[in-house]
Amino acid sequence: MSETATVARPSGRSAAQCRPIELVTGFTRHAEGSVLIRLGETHVLCNASVLDKVPPFLKGKEQGWVTAEYGMLPRSTHTRSDREAARGKQNGRTQEIQRLIGRSLRAVFDLKALGERTIHIDCDVLQADGGTRCASITGAWVAASLAVRSLQEQGKLQASPILDQLAAVSVGVYESNPVLDLDYLEDSSCGVDMNIVMTGSGNLVEVQGTAEGQTFARPTLNRLLDLAEQGIAELMQAQKQALQG
Repeated sequence: MSETATVARPSGRSAAQCRPIELVTGFTRHAEGSVLIRLGETHVLCNASVLDKVPPFLKGKEQGWVTAEYGMLPRSTHTRSDREAARGKQNGRTQEIQRLIGRSLRAVFDLKALGERTIHIDCDVLQADGGTRCASITGAWVAASLAVRSLQEQGKLQASPILDQLAAVSVGVYESNPVLDLDYLEDSSCGVDMNIVMTGSGNLVEVQGTAEGQTFARPTLNRLLDLAEQGIAELMQAQKQALQG
């Protein structure tokens, strides 16, 4: 797996090229923080709501909470599937992803500084083409930042409880080559699938990596991490631009 090897990706992108990134803030009217993130053909709407309460296990502890829910609209994929969340149940994948989003956000929050309130992020996949969990994390951080800005503007927070920037991207081994930002065609046939969550200071929050039918060596892992770091830097630049707009 050569670092300089070329690979024919379905999208025509180079191995180290992200899909086009677009972040549209203020996408919905009522949420304290709202952003539509488009990562190629993957589109996720992230709405942040501020609740003046905390879960029961945090009552009286003088700290806040950040949590997330994740769901896919019935025709966000090639075929229609029932939205389980609307029926009061969630499958294991949905639960795993929303827990990932929540703990990733909490890694960059000072929950004491947030006060006894909850920031609840709803991540709704409008259209899926791979990388929905990573797009959700990247968009959720922007939505949370907008919600915090709203609290500051109302005088409810003197300083931001957000400690660092946060974004996520997928990497993998496709046609025996490490590639950045897998779309669905690549994700469904790759040899290695990995999701990386990082902070703006370059620290890792989570690394989810699985060999899909083939093992991979340590140098390949290093290359995948390098690609992820590059892609996350691009995503974070887009986040900054969206918040300045």
